[in-house]
Amino acid sequence: MTTRANERTALVTGATAGLGAEFARQLAEAGHHLVLVARDEERLKAKAEELERDFSISAETLAADLTAAVGVNAVADRLRDAARPVDVLVNNAGIGLLKSFEDNEVEEERRHLHLHVQTAMELCHAALEVMLVRGSGRIINVASVAAFANRGTYSAAKAWQVTFSRWANLAYAKSGVQVTAVCPGFTHTEFHERMGMDKSVAPRFLWLTAERVVREGLEDNAQGKAISIPTRRYKVVSFFARILHAKLTSGPPRRPLKP
Repeated sequence: MTTRANERTALVTGATAGLGAEFARQLAEAGHHLVLVARDEERLKAKAEELERDFSISAETLAADLTAAVGVNAVADRLRDAARPVDVLVNNAGIGLLKSFEDNEVEEERRHLHLHVQTAMELCHAALEVMLVRGSGRIINVASVAAFANRGTYSAAKAWQVTFSRWANLAYAKSGVQVTAVCPGFTHTEFHERMGMDKSVAPRFLWLTAERVVREGLEDNAQGKAISIPTRRYKVVSFFARILHAKLTSGPPRRPLKP
């Protein structure tokens, strides 16, 4: 039987699909009230109504583009609201770029870096302002096993999240705040379809379910672990990615969907 939290609130970015939707579902199942953040207001409202109906919790919506300052500021202000404290922050919003660095427009790379690094940093900072005063809180940054490999700017951005989370968990654990980087591998979500990637580049045994990634991530965060790598197979993958020559950790290539 699931243990229900007492009047706790979780804020999840990128909450309408993929891992974000699954984080919202599992947190609602555990009794957390929710603040759902995404760009599409209509999808947000539909997701909020679904979760309220299924789990008897309240779900607030906040439509925001987290690649723009106005959107980030709106979410940061909500996190700083000590009268309505957020107990769990899930930094999940993310985008992928299919092309190689030199073939992407610099504006695409800027938005990519902004979302994965600057936005995550600003929201963590805002959340900590309240969590440290209260002496409790949980932060989950959704990174990737790509952080341990060499996959262009995506790996670089996710490596920042891993390094930051490892340091923050050590720095703030004594103050009651647990910070975890969740590092999934290939996961069945909308992420790859949205970026136009052919999912057949990775063999079937490497694909994970969102349910398992989130379940293990929440468990590891509750246990105070700084890094969560779901499944034994990806723990092995990440281990070898750290010790192998860079040339061996730069694939498989991203392949666009066939028209």
